[in-house]
Amino acid sequence: MTEFKTPYGLIGRKLGHSISPEIHAALGNPQYSLYELEPDELPVFLADTRLKALNVTIPYKINVIPLCKTLDPLAEAIGSVNTLVRQPDGTWKGYNTDAYGLRCMMRAGGLSFEGANVLVLGNGGVSQTIQAIAKLDGCASLTVLDLSGTEYTYDDLPKFFADTTLIVNATPVGMYPNAGRSLVDLSQFPNLRGVAEVIYNPQRTALLLQAKERGIPYAGGLTMLVAQAKQAAEHFFGQPIDDAKIAEIGAKMQADAEDIVLIGMPGSGKSCIGEALGQLTGRTVIDLDAEIVRKAGKPIPEIFAEGGEDTFRKIESEVVREQSANRGVILVTGGGVVTRAENEAPLRSNGRIYQICRPIDQLSREGRPLSQGADLNAMAAVRMPLYQKFADTAIENNKAPADAAQEIWRDFCAYTRAEWAEFEHAGNP
Repeated sequence: MTEFKTPYGLIGRKLGHSISPEIHAALGNPQYSLYELEPDELPVFLADTRLKALNVTIPYKINVIPLCKTLDPLAEAIGSVNTLVRQPDGTWKGYNTDAYGLRCMMRAGGLSFEGANVLVLGNGGVSQTIQAIAKLDGCASLTVLDLSGTEYTYDDLPKFFADTTLIVNATPVGMYPNAGRSLVDLSQFPNLRGVAEVIYNPQRTALLLQAKERGIPYAGGLTMLVAQAKQAAEHFFGQPIDDAKIAEIGAKMQADAEDIVLIGMPGSGKSCIGEALGQLTGRTVIDLDAEIVRKAGKPIPEIFAEGGEDTFRKIESEVVREQSANRGVILVTGGGVVTRAENEAPLRSNGRIYQICRPIDQLSREGRPLSQGADLNAMAAVRMPLYQKFADTAIENNKAPADAAQEIWRDFCAYTRAEWAEFEHAGNP
């Protein structure tokens, strides 16, 4: 049986990747624990009167309803509870703060259910909230796909290609450690106007990366997570919390978790700038070429000599996928990482990508198998469009590495603040 730890916390079946304690600590409650429960433990655990308030996640958002004496009207209407508060008589009252978080997420992404033909992927507890709010907020139509075929299965997907204008993913497909997967191909939806995603890890799932690539407005799950926690904390303690806290906490969490990725021509100074960035920020610096050597068990010139560039690029892509799962690090890539399109998604999924620029005649060739004896102008002609495609911004390396590092850090901090500007002031839904 799961043991009592603190009066507040989160209950669910698998909580290994949860960042809820961090959010609630930032909201002023350090007494917040993770409680992993099996289904048969739920009634006995909730009977412990030392528990004062809890959040609820997969798969118990519906299971806890019979264990509540009262439900908030919105939770009752939705049929899903993600917040429990102990009442003076010792019973539980259930609330749904996912609705608030969902509306905040939609607003932050410039999305709206009003008039939309909504396609919801998944039919679990959070999906119940999405369906209810979509209807309350005036969607034109609502379709739900799930494995069991409660309404439709994923085999029915082609029926909805033409009409769908808004897709919301309410499944764990695409979440770490199984990132890179998407249930749908957005190119098949000619009238799509928005995509929302409840997953927050990675920051940009394969679904959201598709939306970004196609210029479709999108919203990610970290906003929903922070906003719903804010309202849950209000229920926990009966005190209002300024909406500006959403921006303060969300921006910090995104900045702490998001990687800084350096790309650029061989010899452009990525390693020196990465080292300077590490000293400036205290972040771990991961050199992908060094990881390739570690994985292959041999130096890079030997990899090229024995297997050629293709063998090297295959190992490089494996390392990119592995190391991109790290959070809050600096990733220093090799010059040719952009030559394989498959590397873009993992680097971008949880990272902001910076192209390091330096004049061709100033590029170092030392220790670089493809640079030695190569026509760097010809190489640059091929790679520059790829660097520009991968990169979020370009940094000129024409001063000391510390200067370029400072410029990157200023941009990174400003970018993460801008991502949360919607919540800098009170008055959100």
